[in-house]
Amino acid sequence: MTASTPRAYLDHAATTALRPEAREAYLEAASVLGNPTSVHAAGRRARAVLDDAIESIASDLGVPRSWLILTSGGTEADNLAVRGAALAARTADPSRRAVLACATDHPATLATARALQADGFEARIAPVDRAGRLLPDALAELLADGAVGLATAALLNNETGAVQDVSAFSARARAHGTLVHTDAVQAVGHTPLPARGEVDLMTITGHKIGAPVGVGALVADPDVSLAPGTTGGGQQRGVRSGTLDAPHAAALAAALHRTLAEAETESARLRSLAARLRAGIAAIDPSARFTLADDAPQGGHIVHVAFPGADGQSLLFLLDERGAEVSAGSACSAGVTSISHVLEAMGMPEDEARGSVRFSLGWTSTEQDIDVALAALPEALERARAVGALASGGRLR
Repeated sequence: MTASTPRAYLDHAATTALRPEAREAYLEAASVLGNPTSVHAAGRRARAVLDDAIESIASDLGVPRSWLILTSGGTEADNLAVRGAALAARTADPSRRAVLACATDHPATLATARALQADGFEARIAPVDRAGRLLPDALAELLADGAVGLATAALLNNETGAVQDVSAFSARARAHGTLVHTDAVQAVGHTPLPARGEVDLMTITGHKIGAPVGVGALVADPDVSLAPGTTGGGQQRGVRSGTLDAPHAAALAAALHRTLAEAETESARLRSLAARLRAGIAAIDPSARFTLADDAPQGGHIVHVAFPGADGQSLLFLLDERGAEVSAGSACSAGVTSISHVLEAMGMPEDEARGSVRFSLGWTSTEQDIDVALAALPEALERARAVGALASGGRLR
């Protein structure tokens, strides 16, 4: 590969490019001197910037501004929701001693649910089918005893793109008096968000939609009690104390407004690109197995595919070497490669899961990106399968 070889960034589900309007909003807000909680003129100017951003975010999400708790991103918002709501629910009713999470969800919710076991909670993990959808009968059984204080399920899976029926999930949980949270980090702009009041808590983040890394929000019904995540000055309903970040809030507001304003047309454009990518992959490798069928509920920006016999980590690096930047479907921890918990929960055979790759599209994606990826795939796949053959033969560890 030469310096002039075009590159294709196809990892937007990890993070996407900073939008010009978000950059401009950040820089403009950052030039305003003052702490938003100060009462002097500078503080009031900074507060006005923050208030405008919060009002914009709330308006675009269709909720009152009192529902917003600004955070450093999706992980913090998920932690505030799962830990904060579970602890508060148990304080109000000691019988609420369990939390429930979807087996395919992001570690920000799954790991938090499991970590609560140290505080005396039971972590209940709800299973899914091969399409990544919650199993109604199993969910009903896990909720039946009324012990679950908080239940969480991602609206759109970050690895496969599977869309969860959050409306049905919420209805089942609420029938047992359970609070409901959804992680909508991957969903914004790609699938409709829950209507106001349909869930009690919802997480969004900025860097998936074109804001800088370092800002997100928990959309939380004020009637839902939350144990504080941090203590101090009592900002943000006493749930998250600390000086409020007006520049990042302004950038999030700008990115969210643009994302939602163009969601319908942009979603159609990305679905068209994804369809072309899927067709190209199928033509190159008829044995390739797409994790979700064409008609399965899914976001249009993620194409998750397993290449039987290929070593996924090798395929990732070989594609990168040829200009295509994607994510492998398996995770490498401490030098030992294991299949992702998402694919394991969906029942994907291990040999398929080890050769899986996630291509994800975003607002800067183009036809050329698809061309680059498809041009890189044949040789990269051939070499990754050679590595896979060695590994399965016991000659690689």
